[in-house]
Amino acid sequence: MTNNQYPESVIQAFRRHTGSDPAILVRAPGRINLIGEHTDYNEGFVLPAAIDKAVWFAVSARNDDLLHFQSINFQDVYSGEIKHFNITEKRWPNYLLGTISELRKDGFLPHGINVVFGGDIPTGAGLSSSAAVESGMLFALNDLFGFGISRPDLARLAQRAENNFVGMNCGIMDMFASLMGRADHALKLDCRSLEFEYFPVNLPDHTFVLCDSGVKHQLVDSEYNTRRRECEAGVAVLKTVFPDIQSLRDVELEMILSEKKRLTEVVYKRCLFVVEENKRVLSACNALKNNDLKRFGELLYQSHQGLQHGYQVTCPETDFLVEHALSDPDVPGARQMGGGFGGCTLNLVRREAVAGFQEKMRVLYKEKLKRSLVCYSVEITDGIEKVDFDAI
Repeated sequence: MTNNQYPESVIQAFRRHTGSDPAILVRAPGRINLIGEHTDYNEGFVLPAAIDKAVWFAVSARNDDLLHFQSINFQDVYSGEIKHFNITEKRWPNYLLGTISELRKDGFLPHGINVVFGGDIPTGAGLSSSAAVESGMLFALNDLFGFGISRPDLARLAQRAENNFVGMNCGIMDMFASLMGRADHALKLDCRSLEFEYFPVNLPDHTFVLCDSGVKHQLVDSEYNTRRRECEAGVAVLKTVFPDIQSLRDVELEMILSEKKRLTEVVYKRCLFVVEENKRVLSACNALKNNDLKRFGELLYQSHQGLQHGYQVTCPETDFLVEHALSDPDVPGARQMGGGFGGCTLNLVRREAVAGFQEKMRVLYKEKLKRSLVCYSVEITDGIEKVDFDAI
């Protein structure tokens, strides 16, 4: 299905499921992160953007305390009670249940609800389908019940849902990007203060192409949390010498170099990457402001090198894809995107060369790695929005 087909399919499924029209239809986009990987949970800077792949929600309130969810993508249903539910083995309902759990902790008490949702954000590709589900659900409930929660606070709630209920110790970037995205702009987010600034992404002659390695994030849950602990271990050591630092956000390159001998080799690599990646985000913002795509592309390649050798979260498949992008004059920049160990590479490609680039990469991937490669272009869009379903 294409993104344009999903709203209609979600609405029709809702009508079949409930016998009535939804009260609200919500579009919750996925995101790309232009640069700034693994900096979010280190209170650093990131540069995401919402994209034209999304999850669509059809939602209505019930007159009781029952929960009825239907997932189009999983072709599955869930039923429960809003006051008494637990983590389910099905997994997909947990992303919705977690949002309700966190709302209730803050004193917001939604009634029972009917929810049908589905979309075209590829799972396991690093485009944050889970964050779109959590953020979209919260946006819909906030509108439906008139809670009056701000978008930044909805992002915080969505992060808590994933941290506390789903059990993934992620940062806030994905949720914030889905809720706060702006068409044709990247969002520089300070993950400590949640201050943000938009930077124009002017791409009349270029576009972003995602190459999905097909490698799912088998290691990402455990390794993601391991990387976080390694960063925290580095901060603990550095803090004994530089007591004012709170996170790697506060660390300068000279600090790490001066205390290198006190850090294990692995912790040193992790900390060095995060500090350098933060600086790359700021440099990328300047490059976008100056419409300097050459410099911007160079920073993407540098980021991948750091992810490969410093943070060690790439895989042979994504390394292969970036290596062959690097040798292509029509690709100013490329890097692995997302938590790591698979997923997509993000490629900045000349528009007139997109078809040739995609075909070349598919052929090379099949020949060398014996795997099929899915490629698609994405455009930068607005964040979560309520849509008039009568106009669909």
